[in-house]
Amino acid sequence: MEVPQARKSMQNEFTVASISHLSSSPSPPNLSPVARFCSDSRVSELRFEQGHEPVNFNLQTSQLYKLGPTESVCISEGSETGKETIYSRGITIQFRNEEESRSFHYAFEQCKKEVIAQGANLPNGTALESKSKFDDKIEASSAKMYFHYYGQLLHQQNMMQDYVRTGSYYAAVIENRADFAGRVVVDVGAGSGILSLFAAQAGAKHVYAVEASEMAEYARKLIAGNPLLSQRITVLKGKVEDVELPEKADILISEPMGTLLINERMLESYVIARDRFLVPNGKMFPTLGRIHMAPFSDEYLYIEIANKALFWQQQNYYGVDLTALHGTAFQGYFSQPVVDAFDPRLLVAPAISHVINFTTVKEEDLYEINVPLKYTSSVGTRIHGLACWFDVLFDGSTVQRWLTTAPGAPTTHWYQLRCVLSQPLYVMPGQEIVGHLHMIAHSAQSYTINLTMSVKMWGPGAEQGGILQTSSCKLDLKEPYYRMSQPQAYSLTQDQPNQLLQTQDIQIQPDEEVSELMQQAMKDPVSVLH
Repeated sequence: MEVPQARKSMQNEFTVASISHLSSSPSPPNLSPVARFCSDSRVSELRFEQGHEPVNFNLQTSQLYKLGPTESVCISEGSETGKETIYSRGITIQFRNEEESRSFHYAFEQCKKEVIAQGANLPNGTALESKSKFDDKIEASSAKMYFHYYGQLLHQQNMMQDYVRTGSYYAAVIENRADFAGRVVVDVGAGSGILSLFAAQAGAKHVYAVEASEMAEYARKLIAGNPLLSQRITVLKGKVEDVELPEKADILISEPMGTLLINERMLESYVIARDRFLVPNGKMFPTLGRIHMAPFSDEYLYIEIANKALFWQQQNYYGVDLTALHGTAFQGYFSQPVVDAFDPRLLVAPAISHVINFTTVKEEDLYEINVPLKYTSSVGTRIHGLACWFDVLFDGSTVQRWLTTAPGAPTTHWYQLRCVLSQPLYVMPGQEIVGHLHMIAHSAQSYTINLTMSVKMWGPGAEQGGILQTSSCKLDLKEPYYRMSQPQAYSLTQDQPNQLLQTQDIQIQPDEEVSELMQQAMKDPVSVLH
């Protein structure tokens, strides 16, 4: 990537106006000193060169302080006497302008941070523990797999070829040029850098593309291949929890959404980036997200999952009786959330929503999410679980744009998600369904989902509010069942592809075959499974 010298991330060589040892005269004006960050297997250091013996500072034991807008001092720790630290030597640095001073300080901090993270040059062979907030809450094996996955071009291509996703981001940015023009932008989890390029197209003053995976190198190549934009984009390889920026951002842009909005826990990083980098009242694209939930009836799906466990009903598998594990296998298959695109006519009640405002939510609020459920069934049927999807809003100054993953809308790579109950619930038209969806974050960058749904009394005595039937399940969002071989959802909103599908307006009319199967199942559910 080609960017101006003052903007390069991890720039390792600087020409400065002059240098001088403390209590010495500055270097002659005709000799421009060079400051160089160097690293080998033994030591990482800052080296000043000026045609004579270089002056070296060990980055582990040195500090850099500003004396003025264009003047700084670098001092090296020598030894400790009692409670006081003795500095063995120091050098005063005069920069040519403020921009170069800022860039040098930024490079110094980044290099020093890398040294500490690697545990290099520590006295007596000691090692420092990582202070990264990300590392504290996410297990190392999960993070390694996560960054390896997103470091592959094939996965970036999969996301970029989701034209609902990419097109919605492009429209949200370009239609709101007023929010980007002349502004500093941070792209959180930049991936290929495509959103950074969109922001630059919209006239951003400068974009900092922060990416922790190896995809950062590909992003540099892609951005360098667009020279009219690359001069205003800097790629920073690192986590948003760790990297330092030379300036605050006016606007954040990111694609932090996972399955069910919250999977992969990147929303937390998005919020951390807001608190670390965004100016007060700065904008966030996206601005808020909504998780939508509605009960559904899908006899085919239920039978498909239940039949997976039939293998364990064999009593003579090479002479072995497997039936002792059937119950465990049955529950195991129902512990997987189902990811696919389904027909919205399977919904039996209008959806309710849980809103997460990215501009105000606290990181800790995302550790545990509890949503109370309350519906009134539109039909008499069997409820097989809870269907979920999400949308996000780009609240631009000029145009507000939604990106939705709703059933019936054009399908995205997120699809929809369904939590299937191992024990379906029977409901009549007008009967009330209550419960709660409880999601708890875990260290494998996902959530444990606890779903409970109950059917309240119906008809005479309903005012007493008793519960007739309850069913619950526990699922791991990290381990979904990808059911992609099924037909994709009917596109009911082709004329309004970017608006949230209003499920309240959908008439629930199961086709004849499904109705027949449902009626048979209600009479004799066991025979349907066999």
